[in-house]
Parts: sequence; structure tokens; C-alpha cells
Amino acid sequence: MSVLTAAPTEIYESGDSALRVVAISEASEDNWLTVHRLADWLESCGAEGLHGAVPTYDSVLVEFDPVLVSARQVRAFVKLGLLELGRSDGGAAAPREFDVPVVYGGKYGPDLEKVAEHQGISTEDVIRLHTDKTYTVRCLGAPAGSPMMDGPAFPKPVPRLKDPRLSVPAGAVAVAGRQAVIAPAVAPGGWCVIGQTPLSVLNIRREPLVPYKPGDILRFRQIQAEAFNDYAGMELEPRP
Repeated sequence: MSVLTAAPTEIYESGDSALRVVAISEASEDNWLTVHRLADWLESCGAEGLHGAVPTYDSVLVEFDPVLVSARQVRAFVKLGLLELGRSDGGAAAPREFDVPVVYGGKYGPDLEKVAEHQGISTEDVIRLHTDKTYTVRCLGAPAGSPMMDGPAFPKPVPRLKDPRLSVPAGAVAVAGRQAVIAPAVAPGGWCVIGQTPLSVLNIRREPLVPYKPGDILRFRQIQAEAFNDYAGMELEPRP
């Protein structure tokens, strides 16, 4: 892997025990790589007082203990980490790939027809566009480590539901805006649910609780409703 030139960043204080580092280049992929590599470096640098680094699409929240370390010192750690990114080979582990079987439409995807109507395409085209590409996990979101991903190549952003559901089932495959997600656990939700995977995503007896991490790759694959129960008891796992 080639050497990473870190994207330009801005650093803001976030309360008295965190800094928010925002990558501000015009290249979204460079921003994402920068904040995730920086988070990895901060997690492994062994600096006293650092609690963790939580990256998203273009920013990372750096949490610290203000009794042990000052915001000024943490700011210096961050700047050192950004320099180190340009000195290393950017050697992140190769992404793992996950195959995600999905039943689309019907009771498993109650918003499939609504999404198709909004996009001005058929439900078959919605499914085709959703299964045509691979998805990079950009970051983990709520609830329970949901894999936040760039969405399918739909003609338009998908609006959220006007009335969010009080309960969305575990395994729900949903879209909103220009993003895609899987719900690892039962929770309220306002995204449009177009399908459901029969695989278990969350395992509370496992550490980490979900099998994927940012940078891993997911691909959705259509299965028929009668095959849903064939996957009973199976968990989402990386391909060999």
C-alpha cells in the first residue's frame, strides 16, 4: 500500500475531555482514510490518558482523561500522529469480505415499493442497484455497531420516513439519503427498510460485538423468502 499523505485537518475542543479532529480536503476518500488511520495510530500509541478514538466519515473524536493529560498535550499527540501517517506505508490490514443474504420486499422489506416509487424505478431495479456494488464499512453507528456505508447508485437520495417506526427488527437492511445500513439489533428507526438478512449480526458473547470493522467490505445477495429459515442460528462471518 502506498504512503498516505494525510488530508488537512482542523482540531476543535469538545468539552473538557475530548478533541474533535476534522479532515477538510475536497476528497472524501482521503478524509475517511486520514481519520481512520489517525484513530488506529492513537489507539496503539500508548499515550497516557487517552481513552479512545472514535472515527466517522471525516472526523475522529479523541477522548482523554483531563486529570492525566491536558487538551494541549492531546493536540500535540494528534499532530504527531498526522505526521506519522506520512512516514509509514499506511499498512492497514487487508479488508475482509462479507456475503449478506437478503430477502427483499414483503414483510421483510416493507418500504421497498415506496423507495421504488420515489426513485421512479421498479422494485426489481431497486434490488439490482442494491446488490450490484460492494460496500465499504465507513464507520460504526447506533444502535449496536451498525455498519454505516455509502448507499446504492439510486437516482435520488432516499428520504427518511415521516413517522419513524418504534421497532425495526434485527437484520433489517435499510437505506436513507445516500447511505445504506444493516440493523444489528431491534431498535426504533426512520430509515426505509427494503429487506432483511436472516443472519445474526450482533453477538453479545463476542468481543467485538459485531464481526466487521471500518474498511471491511459487504456485498448483498438476494434470496427468496422461503429460504429465510434455512439460515436459522447462523451468524454473519467473513468469507474464507
